Amino acid sequence: MTHPSDDDFDLNGDTLHEECGVFGILGHNDASTLTALGLHALQHRGQEAAGIVSFDGRQFHQEKRMGLVGDHYTDPAVLAKLPGNIAIGHTRYSTTGEVALRNVQPLFAELEAGGIAIAHNGNFTNGLTLRRQIIATGAICQSTSDSEVVLHLIARSRHSSTTDRFIDAIRQMEGGYAMLAMTRTKLIAARDPVGIRPLVMGELDGKPIFCSETCALDIVGAKYVRDVENGEVIICEIQPDGSITVDARKPARKAPERPCLFEYVYFARPDSVVSGRSVYKARKNMGINLAKEAPVEADVVVPVPDGGTPAAIGYAQQSGIPFELGIIRNHYVGRTFIEPTQQIRAFGVRLKHSANRAEIAGKRVVLIDDSIVRGTTSVKIVQMIRDAGATEVHIRVASPMIFHSDYYGIDTPDPDKLLANQYGDLQAMCDYIGADSLAFLSIDGLYQAVGGEKRNPQAPQFTDHYFTGDYPTQLTDLHGRTMSDPKQISLLKEAG
Repeated sequence: MTHPSDDDFDLNGDTLHEECGVFGILGHNDASTLTALGLHALQHRGQEAAGIVSFDGRQFHQEKRMGLVGDHYTDPAVLAKLPGNIAIGHTRYSTTGEVALRNVQPLFAELEAGGIAIAHNGNFTNGLTLRRQIIATGAICQSTSDSEVVLHLIARSRHSSTTDRFIDAIRQMEGGYAMLAMTRTKLIAARDPVGIRPLVMGELDGKPIFCSETCALDIVGAKYVRDVENGEVIICEIQPDGSITVDARKPARKAPERPCLFEYVYFARPDSVVSGRSVYKARKNMGINLAKEAPVEADVVVPVPDGGTPAAIGYAQQSGIPFELGIIRNHYVGRTFIEPTQQIRAFGVRLKHSANRAEIAGKRVVLIDDSIVRGTTSVKIVQMIRDAGATEVHIRVASPMIFHSDYYGIDTPDPDKLLANQYGDLQAMCDYIGADSLAFLSIDGLYQAVGGEKRNPQAPQFTDHYFTGDYPTQLTDLHGRTMSDPKQISLLKEAG
């Protein structure tokens, strides 16, 4: 049995990362301030960079910054550079390994029909293929973001109106996406044909808002109106008299919606409602079902914070074993603090988590985690719990084993790096992690927790390929590249 060395340990490398969060508002005098607040609520969807574009009736304004939303957009001087009553914003996590200001969205371009800014959450599974095609015809690409492909397709469309050009462009894209576009008078929202990535519509003072999650509506005091439907494009436009029209375009043949299960397992904030389902309630149900499927005799149920907490509450309630905060999380650890030295690496997981010895010593502990990716963090946490005096450590995971990579905006390790693919059976995984027992929630247990019924193998109700290998769309780019190729093209390395 081999354990990861301190050199292998990466505080952020054993979790899945969402690619982005988006927010946009039309017709409100505080558009940029509200957008900054909305992005702050969506910070969990991406912490590497954020951008906002606004329009003041005469010209577009753009601010892009590396780092957290609160580090920059709470400054009145920054917001003063973003006047106007239309704005869209984006908070980003890079899936390419490259963090560069040129990739920070929203992306803006001057087109024949006027300026347009776009921002999206997700990934296009044919973005590289289309990118190579347009570069071969003489196009110049300034970023490595697949959003830029959409700008080129809008520019090349033969339709006359911006709306029709936008729809023409996104109909050529495959994959999972929630996209916002902004022109001089319009705010346009679009969601992928099967609804993999979330997008909701809200209203504040009669003005329309679109954002990735309902928690962003809550922070600005907006009212939830409805989800943007899968395959739908909604066009909101300010008229000359100041009124706002709303035009919803729906596909002629609508596919069944298949929201991403990982929104419920991990990504969405617990106070959000995704596709009409409370994320907190779904996670608590996962814990309840886990307790039914994988009971164990123990003295205390301890969540791995913060993701495992709602499931641990459900597990404790169902099992009758007391719930305690046996691990305390340090919320102020950032990437910049982790220096690449052996001394710092040796601290391991204690930089982020500390054992609450008073609730662990002398007890049989059930550790509840939301998911296990590579398992390296689990090894460290189990050892930390044992060092704090636990007599037994049992791991229960509130989602199934992850076997497959994602191509819709979740940054997953290559399949051979996933714990489930490195060991032949559950006992071998358990031995590697160093726990007394290990169990994962079944796929049916997860489906019932989120949607109330078991998985339909003929027509799955959710996007679940990371567990099952059942991809909901074509993977055009994947079939044309080798595993060593980057997920996106990147030729220019920026300093900083």
